[in-house]
Amino acid sequence: MPSNRSAVAALRKLEADQAALDQRKQQLEEQAALELGRVILGTGLETFSKKGLSRVAMELGKLGEEGALRKLVPSASSSSRSGQTPSE
Repeated sequence: MPSNRSAVAALRKLEADQAALDQRKQQLEEQAALELGRVILGTGLETFSKKGLSRVAMELGKLGEEGALRKLVPSASSSSRSGQTPSE
């Protein structure tokens, strides 16, 4: 019987660990959302509808950073390789 009790104790510990991880994940998601929101504010994207912003973000995510920059700002990919920003 001791092995059954130790399995039950291990399961309880695992459940407690999972609850702590879920809480930590929620905190990190909230922090990430704040970081992303700060980046977006002032760019004009804050005027998009939630649905529109979500669609844009999904499509940009599919393209990846370099692919999105090539499509949106064709000269950005060549200037980023040379170490220049588009405003330089």
